[in-house]
Amino acid sequence: MAKTISCIYKSESQLHRFIDSHELCDYPNLLVQVFSGNGDRDNLKKVQLEVNGLLPQVTMIGCTTSGEILNGNIVEDEIVLSFTIFEKTELKSIMLNLDEYSNSYDLGTNLVRKISSFDTKAIILFITDFSVDVPLLLEAIHNEKQDVVIAGGVAGDNGAFKEGLVFTNHELTNQGVVAVALNSEQLKTKTFTNYKWQEIGKSFSVTKASGSTIYQIDQKKPIQILRHYLGDDFVNGLPQSGVEFPFILEKNGEKVSVFITRVLANGAIEVNRVVNEGETITFAYADLKEIVEHTLHELKQLSKTNVESIFVYNCMARKKFLRDFTEKELEMLNQIATTSGVFSYGEISNKEENRPQLVGHSLTYLALNESDTKDKQNTFSFQYDIPENMNTIVSLTHLMKASQHDIKMLNDHLTISEQYYRSLFDNNADFVYSTDLKGNFTSVNPAFVETFGFNEKEIIGNSALKYIKNEDIARVRMHFYRALKGKEQYYNIEIPTKSGEVYLFQIRNIPITIQGETVGIYGIGRNITEQKKIEEKIIQLAYFDQETGLPNRMKFTEKLEEFLQRAKKKKRMLAVMIIDMDRFKIINDSLGHYAGDVILKEVSERIQKVLPSGSFFGRFSGDKFTLVLSKNVNMEEVMKVANSILFEVAKPVYYKNQEFVVTASIGVSLFPNDGLDENTLMKNADIAMNRSKNPGGNRITFFSNEMNEQAMARLELESYLRKALQKNEFYLCYQPLVDLATGKTYGSEALIRWNHPKLGLVSPMEFIPLAEETGLIEEIGSWVLRTACMQNKKWQLMGMHDLSISVNVSANQFSQPGFLREVVKALDDSGLEPEYLTLELTESIMLRNIDYSISVMKALQELGVKVSIDDFGTGYSSLSYLKNLPINTLKIDRSFINNLRLNTSDIAIVKAIITMGHGLAVKVVAEGVETKEQIELLKELKCHYAQGYYIHKPLSSDDFEKGLLATPQTS
Repeated sequence: MAKTISCIYKSESQLHRFIDSHELCDYPNLLVQVFSGNGDRDNLKKVQLEVNGLLPQVTMIGCTTSGEILNGNIVEDEIVLSFTIFEKTELKSIMLNLDEYSNSYDLGTNLVRKISSFDTKAIILFITDFSVDVPLLLEAIHNEKQDVVIAGGVAGDNGAFKEGLVFTNHELTNQGVVAVALNSEQLKTKTFTNYKWQEIGKSFSVTKASGSTIYQIDQKKPIQILRHYLGDDFVNGLPQSGVEFPFILEKNGEKVSVFITRVLANGAIEVNRVVNEGETITFAYADLKEIVEHTLHELKQLSKTNVESIFVYNCMARKKFLRDFTEKELEMLNQIATTSGVFSYGEISNKEENRPQLVGHSLTYLALNESDTKDKQNTFSFQYDIPENMNTIVSLTHLMKASQHDIKMLNDHLTISEQYYRSLFDNNADFVYSTDLKGNFTSVNPAFVETFGFNEKEIIGNSALKYIKNEDIARVRMHFYRALKGKEQYYNIEIPTKSGEVYLFQIRNIPITIQGETVGIYGIGRNITEQKKIEEKIIQLAYFDQETGLPNRMKFTEKLEEFLQRAKKKKRMLAVMIIDMDRFKIINDSLGHYAGDVILKEVSERIQKVLPSGSFFGRFSGDKFTLVLSKNVNMEEVMKVANSILFEVAKPVYYKNQEFVVTASIGVSLFPNDGLDENTLMKNADIAMNRSKNPGGNRITFFSNEMNEQAMARLELESYLRKALQKNEFYLCYQPLVDLATGKTYGSEALIRWNHPKLGLVSPMEFIPLAEETGLIEEIGSWVLRTACMQNKKWQLMGMHDLSISVNVSANQFSQPGFLREVVKALDDSGLEPEYLTLELTESIMLRNIDYSISVMKALQELGVKVSIDDFGTGYSSLSYLKNLPINTLKIDRSFINNLRLNTSDIAIVKAIITMGHGLAVKVVAEGVETKEQIELLKELKCHYAQGYYIHKPLSSDDFEKGLLATPQTS
C-alpha cells in the first residue's frame, strides 16, 4: 500500500485532530510533502516543529510554491500537507546547501551517495532556484544511479516573499536542494511528462554564450531580439512573461525548452540550462490541442494499471495560461488515485531513456503502488472539450504552423527578391556601393558616379581607403571591420570628389551575408554638407550662451538629465553646483554690461581650467554659472573642486588697466540625497547658494546640513593638522619585522600616529589623505624620516646593532626634486648607516613616471639605502616593469594574507609572488599576519619576513625597546 491523504494546515490543534483521525502515528514509513504557498520562514519553522512533535518518525520534505494541489484540486496561498503511508518502502531524506560544494555536479553526486541504496526506486527533489545548475545536478544524479526515477521541480514563490525555500524535518534553505529516496524492491513507479511546443517564426543562432548566460543572438543583444519580436510589455514582464514564450533548443537530438531566469543590465540573459555558441534556438508556444490529446491518451493507459498515489509536479505557467484544462486534468488524475502536488518554476522529466532533464510548461507526475494486483476494476471516462475562449489558442497554433510554411516559401523566392534589390540599387537617389572583405570596390550605382565624378572603371577593384583623407583611414577601417562582424555602422565623414571639392557625407555600412557568411559590405551615402551647417547654427543659437560660449540653461538641464540617468543606472553620486558672483551688479553699474560680460568670460575660462574630468559647466543666466560633477563624487572631492573655483575667481581681474577683485558664492546639492531629478537638484543647489551669500559670500554651502557639518569638520581638521607638527602632537609607533627562518626581530616599520588634545587619536586613514591634498605631507614625511632614523640609531647604540627601520614614502614626497637630499640629511643628522634604512614605495607611486622612479631608486641604492615595494599586487601593470626595478624587497599586500588558508586562491597568488621574489633575488615580506596558520603556511612557502598583529601590534618606542632588550639580538 502507498496511500496518500492530504489536508490544508490551519493550526496545531487541527493538525493534531487530522493525524489522530487517520491514525498516522501507527505507521513507521510515513512521508509528508509540505507544499507552502506562504513563504514566511517563521510559519514554515512552526509547521516543522509541530509535525515533528506529533510524528517523530515522519520523513519530511517540502518547498514553497506558486500553487498547491490537494486531492486533484488547485489551491493557492495555503500550506498543504500530503501524507503518504508506505508498508514496504523505506525513506531517507537530506538537505544540501550549494555553497558547501564546488558546483552543482558535485552537489548531485554527494546527494545520491548519501541517500540511495541498492533498492532505490525513485528520488524526489525540490530545488530552491536556478542558482543551482539543475541540468548539471540531474546529470550527476543520473551518472551515479541510472536506473532511478527522478521527480520534483524548482521551488516557486507566491510573489510576496521573492525567494524559493526548501526544507526537511529540521532544516531550511534558500540556496540548495532537498531530496527523499524511496527504497523498496516492491515499489512500482510510473512517470509521465506532457509538454508539446509549436515553434514560431525564424530560427536564431547563439553567437556568444558562456554557461547559462547568452550574450548575443544573431550578433545582437538578446534583449534587442526579444523586444523586436515580442514587444516592450513582454520584455518588461521578464522573467515571468518568458514562461509563455520560451526558446526551443535542439540538444542531443531532443528539442528542449529554454526559459529566461534573469535579464542582465548589459542586455544579456540568463537561462535555465547551459547553451553553447553556434546552437540554434527558436521561439515556441504551447500546442494546446496536442497537449490535450497526449493527456487523454495517457489517462486511459494509466487507468488500466494499479496506482495507489499520484504526485504531480506541474508548471505554474500552465496554471496561469491553461487554467481550465489544468483543473480538469488534475480532476481526471484524482479519479485514478489520490493526487497531490505542487506548481513549480521547472519540472523534472524522465521522458528520454530514463534520463532526467529539466523541462517547463509541463505536467509531470510520479505514480506509485506497492501492491501486485489491482484492487478494483473501474471504468473511467476521460474527455475534455476545448472551451470556446481557448479555441483562440488552437487557432493561433495553427496560424504558427502556416506561418512556418510561409517562411519556407519566402526562402524559395530569393531569386526574385534579388532582381527587386538590383532595381533598388541602380535607381536609388543616394549613392550605393559594395566592397569585398578587403575593402575593395565591387560595385557602385549611378548616383555614386555622379556624386564623386569617377567612372566605374576608375573605381572597381580599388581600395575604398584610397579615396578618403589619411586622418580618417583608421576610423573608416574600424567601422568597416565592425560591419563585417555583423554590426550595422553609421558615421559622418568628409570626402573629396574627383574635382577636389570636399563635402560632408553620412555613411551607412551594412554587412553582406550569404548563407550565414559575411562576404563584404554595402555602403549607402548622402551629402549632408548644407544640412550640417544649418544644424550647427541652430544648435549654437539654441543651446549655447553667445557671450561666453558656454552651454546655456536649456543645454545644461538636458545634459544634467543624461548624467542623472547614467548615475541612477550605475548607482553613483552626482554633485550639482550653482556659482554666483558676489555683488557683481556693482561692476555692471559702474563699467557697463559689455565690460561685465568681458570679465565674466575671463572668470569662466579660469574656472574651466581647474575642473576635473567628468564635469559639465554652463552659464545659467547673468552672473550665475552651473556645474555638475559626475566622477569620483564624494565630499572631499567636491570641497577640493569648490575651493579651487573660489581661489580662481578671487584672483584679480584687469579691465582697461584697472584691477577688480571678484568673489563667488557656491551652493551644492548631491544626488541622490538632495533630489532625484534635475529640477529638484538645481532648486536645492540654488537654496544652498543663497545661504552662502547671507554671511557675505565667498564661501561654499551644502544643501544638506549633514554635508555642511562634514565640510566644517574637514576644515577644522585641516586647521588642526597645519599646527600638529609645531605642537609636537605626532608620534611614531614601531611594528616589529620578523625573520621567519630564525624567528628573531630584525627591524621595524615606523607608523605615524596623531594624538590631538581635543580630538584624541586621529586615524591615519583620516589625516594622511588630507595631508596629501593640502601639501602638508612633505613636511610630515620629512619629520617621520628624521625621527625614525634617529630612533633606530639610538636602539643600535643601546646594543641592537643590526636593527633596521622601514619608512613609508608618499607620492608627493617621492616626486620632490630635493627628496634625495632629504634622505641624505636624515642619515647624516641621525648617524644611521644607509644599509639599515628601507624606504617603502607603493606600486602606484612608481608607475606614475616609471623612468623617473627608476632613476631615483637607483640613486637611493647607490647611497646604500634599501628600496621596498609596499602593497605589492594591488597596482596595475607592475609585473611588466618588475624585472627592471632596482628593489630589495617585495611586500605582499595584506588583502592576500587575510584569507590565506589551504585550498584557497590566495595561497596560489602568495606562492607566485614569493617564487617571483626568489627568482629576482629580492626578499619577500608578508604584512597583516594574524593567525598561526598563516605563519606556518608562509614558512612552508619560504617567505623571508613577516609582520602583523599575530606577531605584534605597533608599539611605542618604549615598549618596542623593552621587548627587544628582553630578546638577545645577533651582532
